[in-house]
Amino acid sequence: MSHAIQDRPVTTTGPRRSLSHARLPRWTPAAVAVGSIAAACGIGLAAGWHSKVQWGLIAALLFVLATYGITTKVEGSRQAKDRVATSLVWVCFVLAVVPLLSLAWVTISKGMEALDPYFLSHSMNGVLDAETGGGVYHALLGTIEQVAIATLIAAPIGLLTAVYLVEYGGGKLAQAVTFFVDVMTGIPSIVAGLFILATWNLMLGFGPSGFAGAMALAILMMPVVVRSTEEMLKLVPNELREASLALGVPKWRTILKVVLPTAIGGITTGVMLAVARITGETAPVLLLVFGTKLINPNPFEGAQSSLPLYVYEQYAVGTDAAVARAWAAALVLIAFVMILNMVARGIARWKAPKTGR
Repeated sequence: MSHAIQDRPVTTTGPRRSLSHARLPRWTPAAVAVGSIAAACGIGLAAGWHSKVQWGLIAALLFVLATYGITTKVEGSRQAKDRVATSLVWVCFVLAVVPLLSLAWVTISKGMEALDPYFLSHSMNGVLDAETGGGVYHALLGTIEQVAIATLIAAPIGLLTAVYLVEYGGGKLAQAVTFFVDVMTGIPSIVAGLFILATWNLMLGFGPSGFAGAMALAILMMPVVVRSTEEMLKLVPNELREASLALGVPKWRTILKVVLPTAIGGITTGVMLAVARITGETAPVLLLVFGTKLINPNPFEGAQSSLPLYVYEQYAVGTDAAVARAWAAALVLIAFVMILNMVARGIARWKAPKTGR
């Protein structure tokens, strides 16, 4: 019986399957990307397209299609779908990064032509717009003062509003506050400037000043601070609050000593996003600050300037010297926002609660 079983021939009813599946080499995505770019360049040249954006979009489309076709042929349709999803993520990442890098490169290359210590330490006093020379010191000083005042107004109000909505709110008042915060998020900057102009300047009789512009900027900044802080506070685990309250700690002290330190990193990031949002605003400054070529260190009296307004004014002149100053001021504005973000991140890490090993 055992010999009969051993001598019985083994038959197969289906195709023989191998335990080892074919896999594409790791350099395949890079090779497909290079081939897609080369093919897109060839198609663009043959069609007479001069826009590099069109070439890039064709290359991205060819990359996704080629990845799907090659992967389906070698690894199967299931793995091909996974690679296509990964390819789409990389394509979207490149499409988002390329304009940013292009903007940074153009701003740096053109802004460095006029950027020097003299440009940072002098104003436009006595310099005609069409002449060479002059500087951005008065606009930089105005931007620093206006943004600082707006932050001092908007950050505490936005923080306290978010604390109320997350820790205390729950009734009709909280719903009304949430509704108005949502409405304020979409307010155009020119509307905020007109509101301060109608109330502060026309009704109360105050003249143009950096403080008036700062109040309009604070209106634009507050909803961003509220929304970002609210989301960060919601991420704090409730167990931390419950543990503190179980020890007999009052709720206000729990918020101050437990909740806020835990979310300080995200709160600081949200405040810096709001600062970046208002730093480049031109319309409220144009309505309320007016702009000047002189250095005015007093933000509560007299016209001031700011970096966005300076860029607008110089670029509107149109001469080579004015356009060079506009690019240099734009580079200073970008560097100003970047430095603020770096300082804020450093403060957030310093103030974050330390965890013992």
